[in-house]
Amino acid sequence: MTTYSINKGIGRTVEFRGLKAQYLFIFAGGLLGTLILVMILYMAGTSSYICLILGLGGASLIVWQTFSLNRKYGEHGLMKIAAKKKHPRYIICRKPVRRFLRSITKSRAV
Repeated sequence: MTTYSINKGIGRTVEFRGLKAQYLFIFAGGLLGTLILVMILYMAGTSSYICLILGLGGASLIVWQTFSLNRKYGEHGLMKIAAKKKHPRYIICRKPVRRFLRSITKSRAV
């Protein structure tokens, strides 16, 4: 009879070398963007040394920043920051105060 191992990673977030959740997408998108930029510059006729320096510099900057954000904010930190930016700091009411102090009368039904 065949025995199967149980997957104990159900419900856990995706992790790759310490990067979790949305940081993986930032990491992959940044590296892909850097690759495309270097390819465009190379096809445009830019020196291969300049392309190499820009590629290595951009890739290392993306790797450093992504791991730094992951370490600083954690798994759900960027979503919390985005939600906080959408929440108003305070509520502004520009209607006159006497409007709220006035008694509300019901209109008569005809």
